[in-house]
Amino acid sequence: MAQYNITIDSEILHHLFLNGAKDEGMAKLLESVLNQILQAQATKQIKAEPYERTEERQDYRNGYYQRNLVTRIGTLTLKVSRLRNGKLTTEIFSRYQRSEQALLLALMEMLVNGVSTQKIEEITYELCGTEFSKSIISELCKNLDPIVTAWNSRPLREKKIPFVIVDAMVIKVREDGRVRQRGLLIAVGVNEEGYREILCIMVGDSESEESWSKFFFWLKQRGLHGVDLVVSDHYSGLIQAIYKYFQGATWQRCQTHFIRNILDKTPKALQKEIHIKVRAILEAPDAKTTRMLLNQVLEEYRTKAPKAIDILESEFEDAIAVLEFPERYRKRLRTTNSLERLNEEIRRRERVIRIFPNRESAIRLIGALLMEQDEKWTSGKKYLDMVEYFEWHKENSKEVKEKVVSIS
Repeated sequence: MAQYNITIDSEILHHLFLNGAKDEGMAKLLESVLNQILQAQATKQIKAEPYERTEERQDYRNGYYQRNLVTRIGTLTLKVSRLRNGKLTTEIFSRYQRSEQALLLALMEMLVNGVSTQKIEEITYELCGTEFSKSIISELCKNLDPIVTAWNSRPLREKKIPFVIVDAMVIKVREDGRVRQRGLLIAVGVNEEGYREILCIMVGDSESEESWSKFFFWLKQRGLHGVDLVVSDHYSGLIQAIYKYFQGATWQRCQTHFIRNILDKTPKALQKEIHIKVRAILEAPDAKTTRMLLNQVLEEYRTKAPKAIDILESEFEDAIAVLEFPERYRKRLRTTNSLERLNEEIRRRERVIRIFPNRESAIRLIGALLMEQDEKWTSGKKYLDMVEYFEWHKENSKEVKEKVVSIS
């Protein structure tokens, strides 16, 4: 370890011990010490004191430049010697860079976890004795862009993804000087190994068929394949896009949203009993039992709750599509609930930010959050055991081929 002879100005000591401004006094003391260390390191590298004539001299000083060092006790101004034929070598720079990177990572983590920029300003002032404006914090967080973009655009060709769950939520984004509502589109898949993974997110102009078509086209371009079931809520634009880009796949209407839509049209006095009966229909073990219970409800409530019964009857087939699949998979694939819980985590942070300055910032911050969740899913327990599904799928495909042959 290098040793240096350091002198301390009596005025600095007086300021430190008698004036009561301890942080300011410590900052001045540390600044003086570090500047003397920088001078000593320059002398050691050059092998000569300032203006000293010696045969061992390796270089010449050429003035100095200032560099700020942010610390817990304040911002220090360091005077770094310029050399004519080289650059001063000092550990202070590398330590500063490591500390700076640690601070930037902490700032980004705070933002991703929903800490407001105002609160971050207060925290950084307490830690470093200086303020970071909202614009500086946002600029620093752009370091996340290449990481999030690479994850959000990764190829999907490696594994089949039989089950896809999609949903959207409305966020506020500032565009062209105005705050506009935009659709954040999200897709989660269950791959052939049974692990959930977040496939991607996209900010669309709305939740229209055009936006969903762009979303699905992008997924297909990245290699999404083997899709057998798509689960979503009932949005006309979304359904049309699913039928266009996932031909041959089954569409499952989210049963949670289906029940909500029915209860919204049910007289208040009948809501509890209709809820119980509709839930029994959807949880029946097979299609035969389901239709039997459906007919009973239609007959009992057609005149008592006609609007609710119209929804139940007209949209029933889409709500029980999951009955085609083996029983062990139905519970987790009949709703978008797993995605809803993810949306709650996004919403918790989005409420702090309230308005994203642009689309890129929305993808950056929400994407960073989802990357972390994706890591937990893909490195944790399997969401589904896929062995029975592939056995069923193989047998089902064999039966379909046999029927085609017999018809022809």
